[in-house]
Amino acid sequence: MKMLQVTLFVALLGFLASAATGSKDFLPIDCNDIYCHDNTSSSGVFTIFPGGPDTPLQVYCDMNTDGGRWTVFLKRMDGTESFYRPWSHYKAGFGNLAGEYWLGLENILLLTLRKENELRVDMEDWEGGKADAKYSSFSIDSENHGYELHLGKFTGGNAVDSLTPHNNMKFTTFDRDQDQWENNCAQHYLGGFWFNSCFLANPTGLYAPQGLANAYENVQVIWSSWKGWNNGLKTLAMKIRSVSACACAQ
Repeated sequence: MKMLQVTLFVALLGFLASAATGSKDFLPIDCNDIYCHDNTSSSGVFTIFPGGPDTPLQVYCDMNTDGGRWTVFLKRMDGTESFYRPWSHYKAGFGNLAGEYWLGLENILLLTLRKENELRVDMEDWEGGKADAKYSSFSIDSENHGYELHLGKFTGGNAVDSLTPHNNMKFTTFDRDQDQWENNCAQHYLGGFWFNSCFLANPTGLYAPQGLANAYENVQVIWSSWKGWNNGLKTLAMKIRSVSACACAQ
């Protein structure tokens, strides 16, 4: 009997400790929730649950830029991943969370369904110059509606606005043409995106080091309002975060 009491007491202590930390039941929807739970978290790979407890999703969280809390859904940095991929890859996601990756249209949809988000795009040129662009809101429709993009107003950043012409466009890949051009923008410019006819921004274009720019004109990673059409970028990241501040911050 005494041994049973001791066992029950130890189990109770374990339960109370778990309840105090909230670690057992903490299921963050996005990087914003992780930051709210622990605002000392550093940037890195975390597990989130935008689709519920049975569908964990790993994602890179930017906890340093502009107050942190950013969930990164696209990262270009070294050319190790090919972004000339079919619809199924862009739907599910691909790449290396510690390097280049695309989070997946279904995952991006889940994130934008759960919360109202703002968008930030960070980029760097080959000389070390850095720029950004921010938008008041970002969401997409379901696959049945072509994952159509819904973008809020441009709110600032020295990269200036290259994304607004892509607003209300459906997503296009080389094997699913939903753009406004008579040909296929993804096939011609080597990456899937919310193309119009065709783009002012090409974040998923060919990763081409500066010396190859002339050989691959207009198909590189481009943000035309910052560096024009013939200057590919060294890095680019697209990230979202909840427009609501951390009411839950500890």
